[in-house]
Amino acid sequence: MDYIKAFVTGGIICALVQILMEKTKLMPGRIMVLLVVSGAILGAVGIYEPFLSWAGAGASIPLLGFGNTLFKGVKTALAAEGVLGLFKGGLTAASAGITGALIFGYSASVLFKPKMK
Repeated sequence: MDYIKAFVTGGIICALVQILMEKTKLMPGRIMVLLVVSGAILGAVGIYEPFLSWAGAGASIPLLGFGNTLFKGVKTALAAEGVLGLFKGGLTAASAGITGALIFGYSASVLFKPKMK
């Protein structure tokens, strides 16, 4: 049942974003930023954690989850290191995901020879 909840939750998030892309004139980069900021805000007000525990990977994998991870990292580092944690916390918490995206993106560009449009 956990897999079904995760799949349906991730699908609903993707469907809502697709509707947002088609019905507004927002550029994809702005929509991505909107999702990351929304995840951070939902984490800050305490809504995202219960949603994450219920939906599992369906809530943690999309960009909303990335924003929440950044927020949690900043919150933890701010408490431990003060103002310096404001700059270090988010990247420390999300470093595995960021590094994976860079490595896999670079590997795909080497393997598949991208062409500029």
